[in-house]
Amino acid sequence: MRPALFLASLMLLSACAQLGPQPRDDGAAADLDVPWQRHVLDNGLTVILHQDRKAPIVAVNVWYHVGSKDEKPGRTGFAHLFEHLMFQGSENHRDEYFKPLERVGATTINGTTWLDRTNYYQNVPTTALDLALWMESDRMGHFIGIVDQALLDEQRGVVQNEKRQSQNQPYGKVWEALQRSSFPEGHPYRWETIGSMDDLNAASLDDVKEWFASYYGAANATLVIAGDIDPEETLAKVRTYFGDIEPGPPIARRKAWVAKRDASTRETQQDRVAQTRILRAWNVAPVGELELTRLQMAARVLGGGKTSRLYKRLAYDEQLVDSVSAFVLPFELASVFVIQADVKSGVDADRVEALISEQLQALIDKGPRADELARVATDIEAGFVRGLERVGGWGSKSDLLARNQVYLGDPDAWKASLAEIRAADPRRVQQAAAKWLASGDHTIRVEPFPEFSAADDGVDRSDGPPVVETFPSLDFPAIERAELANGMKLVLARRPQTPVVELQMQFDAGYAADAGALPGTASVTMAMLDEGTATRSALEIADRAERLGANIATGSSLDSSYASLSALKRQLRPSMELLADLVRNPAFSDKEFRRVQATWLAGIAQEKTRPVSMALRELPPLLYGEDHAYGIPFTGSGTEDSIRALDTATLREFHRRWIRPDNVTVIVTGDTTMDEIRAELERSFGDWQAPAEPVPEKSLPTVALPEQSRIYLIHRGDAEQSIIIGGHLIPGTGDPDQLLFASANDVIGGSFTARINMNLREDKHWSYGARTVVPSALGQRPMMAYAPVQTDKTAESLAELVRELREFVGAKPARADELDRVKAAEIRSLPGRFETNSAVLGALSGIVRYERPDNYIETLKPRIEAQTVDQVNALARRWYHPEQMTWIIVGDLSKIEQSVRELDLAPVTVLETGR
Repeated sequence: MRPALFLASLMLLSACAQLGPQPRDDGAAADLDVPWQRHVLDNGLTVILHQDRKAPIVAVNVWYHVGSKDEKPGRTGFAHLFEHLMFQGSENHRDEYFKPLERVGATTINGTTWLDRTNYYQNVPTTALDLALWMESDRMGHFIGIVDQALLDEQRGVVQNEKRQSQNQPYGKVWEALQRSSFPEGHPYRWETIGSMDDLNAASLDDVKEWFASYYGAANATLVIAGDIDPEETLAKVRTYFGDIEPGPPIARRKAWVAKRDASTRETQQDRVAQTRILRAWNVAPVGELELTRLQMAARVLGGGKTSRLYKRLAYDEQLVDSVSAFVLPFELASVFVIQADVKSGVDADRVEALISEQLQALIDKGPRADELARVATDIEAGFVRGLERVGGWGSKSDLLARNQVYLGDPDAWKASLAEIRAADPRRVQQAAAKWLASGDHTIRVEPFPEFSAADDGVDRSDGPPVVETFPSLDFPAIERAELANGMKLVLARRPQTPVVELQMQFDAGYAADAGALPGTASVTMAMLDEGTATRSALEIADRAERLGANIATGSSLDSSYASLSALKRQLRPSMELLADLVRNPAFSDKEFRRVQATWLAGIAQEKTRPVSMALRELPPLLYGEDHAYGIPFTGSGTEDSIRALDTATLREFHRRWIRPDNVTVIVTGDTTMDEIRAELERSFGDWQAPAEPVPEKSLPTVALPEQSRIYLIHRGDAEQSIIIGGHLIPGTGDPDQLLFASANDVIGGSFTARINMNLREDKHWSYGARTVVPSALGQRPMMAYAPVQTDKTAESLAELVRELREFVGAKPARADELDRVKAAEIRSLPGRFETNSAVLGALSGIVRYERPDNYIETLKPRIEAQTVDQVNALARRWYHPEQMTWIIVGDLSKIEQSVRELDLAPVTVLETGR
């Protein structure tokens, strides 16, 4: 239900119906009561019964605690689309939901969806209660079987037309803009309930089934029956009709997230409207806080009718607006306080905004007068009491009981709000206004669209879009090399355009240096470099870096350990001195290590709960073997046992053996020259001497592929989806055929439009994204197929991945058009790829690590252009081995194990994780 359709009723009932539970004096509202009985069935369905014998009518009102805030990005509008589907019948009534109820004289049959909830309600004659209960229970427990593609497409079209109809109205896009601007990225109130056209188009039958299974279980519903009923008999009927419905899975409830802003922001829209509309909004307290009641009273004082301050000043006295109002939209995570004014034609909208600010500031500074607040309180209560005359519909007793039970767990929660309204304390209202409305507003001004006219002629479009025939050339900086007296190697690519110097000290160490020692040693050692030196504490290091404007980072990857610096040109010398202190003089204090160790262990524990990292911890030992330098968790974090066994003496020894001047290449780019940077390095590192013993050597023996594919399963109970990761080893990144492999990989799985993603995401909609992933490595590296998929399509998705890989090296090799697309994308992206210093630094790092020629980047274009489809396919047949894959699947084995075994693709083993 869109805001404009029910603001009138909302403003009457929300002040009382939305709030609590808070400490309260129930006696204050004892003269107003809506008696109820509450029962919870064995399947979790909450049932609330209220008897009202004044008329032979019964209201049946079902609230599901799910709304648009529960949608996933990319699937907005689904809660509302599902509400539409629920009126298309059920498995035992394959016809429109309305028909049987209309035949018996039902009234107010409808359903609504908003941010936090979806509800369905109808008023029926007393004698038709069984019919209403049968209908509601059948679609709660027996609905999904009727939904097919034709029905989904039909209701998708209906909803999209509803969206078009709404946005085609004057000011029809303002609410969408308000939510987007009011709430930050990641907030579930950021999108409109009706959703986007693209997301509605993306909704699939599988989405429908998942939504029903996730949110339409009995335990996520509240059923209110109010009116001419016998409670005992009615409860027996409810047990009969609803008792056999599945409870549904547990649901994680979001916590309040007001996202209150500090700064004032604004935007302007142009629309085909007759006059300017000003809409000003604040994020305020959520449902459940009495401050929201006080803000609702403040809204009524400001703009709640003809006696309000804004109306009297703007519409009556100065006649600057045709309408003005203030109101609160109350929601579960955060509410929105709104002031809205339609400016008279020809009136200066800036003046109207200034007067709104003036009236608001007066309320914040002085609060409401006691007499006007008393008037507002009486008016709110009167509207609320009138709503209680009805058993069904908006603002009725069934609506009141359901709303307070669903949001607050107490059908009587409204009494706290009513008591606050009756108390009508000007001081508390002023304090609430000052707290929430003094800052953080967002203003949208919708202005009449000017009358423009198009030119009589334009570009000739008959030949279609322009053909791009020329492209920029790659301009990679020249590479200079040098060596310091102590053995430190220096590689520079000068880029003086920005007064920043980027530097990375690349040590030939990394996770692979842990071989024969404790896994995680390299990572922890490098992480400890900024945790204190011989003369500086960790906090002093951070303070010094901040004062210099320097960014320093230390860490490890598979083959390298590094210390990097981004320094302002004018602060290069002191920044280099700080970097040198970290690299050369780490303290490795026991106190700091114990803190880092505890955090590290917590990180490993988290990795072992995340499906992807669970797989990445287990896959390398299966591919390389336990004794290989690469046979470690690819996260680099080590194991819980190894981290517990670490001590500062081990870290010092790793640092002494590996972090040394004769084992490092310093890679530099930015605003410096070879003479300058060499001099600075000599000043900070020139007297750093290597230990007497030689640099340790890492062993990276070649590993044979398994004779046949293998499948390993890892159980993760109640997993929302399955993670499929499979791989086998291929030659290292430095192999001469790497570029051919990159093109082959982009065809099968390395890009968005690759075969695997087009299959599992775009065609079948089983995955948000599937691809092949190939990390860089000096030794053999894994080619990994990766696909997070919906649980009920796990086996089918695995079969599709295997089929795609088999066909790629068999019946369906890369086509010329596919290779042309890949080559064009790669070549034409090269000039823009090295825009930043960090991108250049990354390219230099690869040149150093894989011993590439200095002109390597310049050779990329001609080498890629020369590739032929025959070369790519020959390479694919040599490097891809779909019959020798090692697959790991993380998911709920109770739902996927049997179907995976039935594929009979390879031997299946269940892994007990603990690495």
